[in-house]
Amino acid sequence: MMKKLGITLLFFALGSVTALAADFNGKWTADVPGRNGNTQTLTFDFHVDGTTLTGTVTTPRGSIDISNGKVDGDNISFDQVMNFNGNSFTISYKGTADGDTIKFTRTFSGGGDRPPQEFVAKRATDAAPTPAPAPAAPPQ
Repeated sequence: MMKKLGITLLFFALGSVTALAADFNGKWTADVPGRNGNTQTLTFDFHVDGTTLTGTVTTPRGSIDISNGKVDGDNISFDQVMNFNGNSFTISYKGTADGDTIKFTRTFSGGGDRPPQEFVAKRATDAAPTPAPAPAAPPQ
């Protein structure tokens, strides 16, 4: 009896942890400081399957598939491989969800001596709000 109770409690405890994990699915946007003081808008389109993260990062230069994507509870990480003029470098992202925001730190490898950058992405909202239902017709 105690063994069954213990297994049941363990099942609910593990289920509760899973239920508390962040939902990264969907589109997120962020205004990120760029070179020379310019700001660029990035759009992240995430798809989560278990602990595997796939999707794209859209920059002013186009969309790029993410690689090495992982989700662990409220934490997310992935890489973006960039190619310019035959040179390749990787931008690595690590973030922590807090409601409808993700606080990211991104680091650059192979792209010079750029320091890590911190920024916040926000869950994208629908372009058009859902219309309210039409009022009921008065009784006749």
